[in-house]
Amino acid sequence: MIRFSTLLKRATAAIMLGSLLVLAGCHLGGTKGEVSTASMKGQFDVVIKAYKDGQFLVDGAVLSAIDTGSHFAYLKDQGKLPKTVLLEPSDDSKIRKQHLQYMARMVLDYGFRGYYDDRGTLTEINPVDIKARQLEDHHELRSAPTPPVRDHSQGG
Repeated sequence: MIRFSTLLKRATAAIMLGSLLVLAGCHLGGTKGEVSTASMKGQFDVVIKAYKDGQFLVDGAVLSAIDTGSHFAYLKDQGKLPKTVLLEPSDDSKIRKQHLQYMARMVLDYGFRGYYDDRGTLTEINPVDIKARQLEDHHELRSAPTPPVRDHSQGG
């Protein structure tokens, strides 16, 4: 049987404890794959913003979901389809579930990687988790048509 000195045992224990603390320190405050959106904003090919009623703000123009899809179809036809797209909130609207569902559909249809700004954290759009939604055109809310004016005069 081999006997080790107590000094060697203590040194080995101290080295193992120190290694454990170093490894634990490396993971302290880790974000597990989440990155700050502000630091990564310049890394995306296209940045679009969420707008009211499920619409998108693309290059300064307000587009419905179907028009945004048509925009990406045009870019695909021209050979300029982006590889990464960032969806962020606009001044007028935050990112809603409807926006994420439309973006998930576009990720499936056009094959780019979609990301969104989740309160400052960058999150990838997963079409399976978000349940992609069929693209729709934006319809203005219209009031019911007014009935024609009837003539209630007698005899005339």
